[in-house]
Amino acid sequence: MKQYIVKRLLSGIIVLFGLSVFTFLLIHLIPGDPVRIMLGQRATVEQIESLRKELGLNKPLVVQYLDYASGVLKGDLGTSLKTGRPVSTEIADRFPATAKMAVASLVVAVVIGIGLGVLAAKHKDTPIDAAIMTFSTFGMSIPGFWLGLLVILVFSVHLGWFPIAGGTGLKDMVLPAFTLGTLTATALSRLTRAGMVEVLSNDYIRTARAKGMNERIVLLRHAFRNVMIPIVAVIGLELAGLLGGAVIIEQVFGWPGVGTLAIQAISSRDFPMIQGTTLFIGAVYVLVVILIDVLYAVLDPRIDYTAKEGV
Repeated sequence: MKQYIVKRLLSGIIVLFGLSVFTFLLIHLIPGDPVRIMLGQRATVEQIESLRKELGLNKPLVVQYLDYASGVLKGDLGTSLKTGRPVSTEIADRFPATAKMAVASLVVAVVIGIGLGVLAAKHKDTPIDAAIMTFSTFGMSIPGFWLGLLVILVFSVHLGWFPIAGGTGLKDMVLPAFTLGTLTATALSRLTRAGMVEVLSNDYIRTARAKGMNERIVLLRHAFRNVMIPIVAVIGLELAGLLGGAVIIEQVFGWPGVGTLAIQAISSRDFPMIQGTTLFIGAVYVLVVILIDVLYAVLDPRIDYTAKEGV
């Protein structure tokens, strides 16, 4: 297991290196000059050239990237062109808000998604099953920003139950968490139903029922435990995406998280901030995927990573 984790960490570092190179080259293709944005349209040529030299933007791209990469290796993600603050500090300030919403959204998704999936499997080929699958199909097909605007219109504008946007309190978190959780729950419910339907047709489930075992114990202890691995994978990847910042939803609700920070950086052509947020999101994905692989072995002792190493 230790060798496998080390191997995955090394491959993750390679992925992050490729991501940093790709992001660095891509952002320099974005139209617009960050120096002109910072100084305004009335800036003189001398002022523009002076600031560009001060920021190191007059150097060749290869030199700029090497300077950036050497700083990352030292734990320095650079300095924001917009605020003048370290990028790592900006991300650290925004991450707690993103993490809070991610956890709340995941709780909503797990409760709704797994609950509906188990219920649909229990009532397979009934109107209940059809209604749940219709809901999940509809939820997977609608854009996240549309659902966000809809819940704002209903619960904030018309009913006035929750603030529209901009805060970080408990009431401010309800609507974005509900929106993100519902979108995630739709896929989770379909996956749970498919796994449960397959498991419930096995002989040992029929034997447990024939012995008069409580249906709840049959569903949760015997059936659900055997479909947990793919569900854990989906939950883990969704959590990684939420921790990286649900960009669209954060923007819709004005949630001051990492996703909103990334959008603001792109709008202002803040190169170091774009690179920093992208690298942060990539690192979150890599770490979560490794944790999921480790959790697989905990949930299913039959998984042997040493065998994979020898293949």
